[in-house]
Amino acid sequence: MDNRQSFVYSPTRSTSGRGRAPVNGNVDKGTKRRSLADLPSQTSFRLKHTPAKELACLEWSQPPRNVLLIKKDCSDSTTDALVEFSKHVSATYPNINVIVEPRVSDELRSDLLGLHFTMPQSNHSRQQYDGKVDLVVTFGGDGTILHAASQFATATRVPPILSFSMGTLGFLSEWKFSEFKRAFREVYMSGAPSERHSVIENDSSAKPAVPGDLTGWSSVKGKSMGSARGARVLVRQRLKVGIFDADGNRLSSNGGGQFGHDMYAMNEVILHRGRDPHLAVVDVFVGGRFLTEAVADGMIISTPTGSTAYSLSSGGSIVHPLVGSLLLTPICARSLSFRPLVLPSTTPITLKLSEKNRGREVEVSIDGMRRTEGIGVGTELRVSGEDIETDSGAFADGIPCIMRTTSAGADGDDGWVGGLNGLLKFNYPFGEES
Repeated sequence: MDNRQSFVYSPTRSTSGRGRAPVNGNVDKGTKRRSLADLPSQTSFRLKHTPAKELACLEWSQPPRNVLLIKKDCSDSTTDALVEFSKHVSATYPNINVIVEPRVSDELRSDLLGLHFTMPQSNHSRQQYDGKVDLVVTFGGDGTILHAASQFATATRVPPILSFSMGTLGFLSEWKFSEFKRAFREVYMSGAPSERHSVIENDSSAKPAVPGDLTGWSSVKGKSMGSARGARVLVRQRLKVGIFDADGNRLSSNGGGQFGHDMYAMNEVILHRGRDPHLAVVDVFVGGRFLTEAVADGMIISTPTGSTAYSLSSGGSIVHPLVGSLLLTPICARSLSFRPLVLPSTTPITLKLSEKNRGREVEVSIDGMRRTEGIGVGTELRVSGEDIETDSGAFADGIPCIMRTTSAGADGDDGWVGGLNGLLKFNYPFGEES
């Protein structure tokens, strides 16, 4: 029997009600677009260990309300999917508040989206999502998932992410869009009490509820999923990234004066020579001890999730997302003996731009987002793995990704193996057609 504690995420509750946000908020004139400030606070959730101890089980304290929809840019199919999804959840789940990014709100307008929430025109800071979003739904490929995760790059807690594969590769995406009704219902009802428990807990002498008065789980027919059939979650590890100058002073992670503290990355952090013709010279420290002086185009520090991205293209190992680790991979190293390393996730890694570097500065990017300013000689990039679980075994951090369970209900992450074979063509023989 697993006696480890489960992780419970309980943000500050709002007193503005449990259902859809009241209609008398800050609404743009002539539209149905409203500010994020009008939304109720996040709904708390917890992640419980399953018997297989691989995937976790999602349990809401009450039905989720605030759902952020993110789509791939310049794609008619993802636009149509987002509109169809939005109309379905708004009609079927009366307490859902639909959130979209400002560019999507401007593109689609209220005639397609109906009542929705977005950032105010005067402030597009992604930190506004913190404490508001219950669930993120993406329509696109792996890049769309990375973009969604980057919206919470400064947050220590990330809401669950439900992803529909509508991009180029879709290695991280689990669901087909044709399954969107089943997928959302599974997530929405995850943790809902069974019919038997509802009868026991409810007051039998109370007046039966009028159908029009039902809210949350009680508004959806067939709510007897129970905790044993909750949505399965793969908690993906993130990198914690800090940038410091030669004097040890913390620099902003994006180079623009914002985020003067650590940022989190789902895939990788990259130090690269950029447009400079000279190779970068980087001192590499592992666990506080000097490892080597790297002379290369750059260096990659990635998570297991990022092991199938740029690190793989640079010759790095493929690591299963359940293996807590950090990958240190050189980009076109001058030395033939500089091989990629796989290190424990608890081992901090520091990349310091050497004084021998002939270029004035090098570029830094975090999950594909390049820092607006390069870093100079003596600057340090300090990276460590995020702790997914506490010492007691409770879930602490990470990115909860909703997984597609098999028809047999198996908890194992067989999607990863299928992705290696079907998408990455792992060990695919030469000369054979796909």
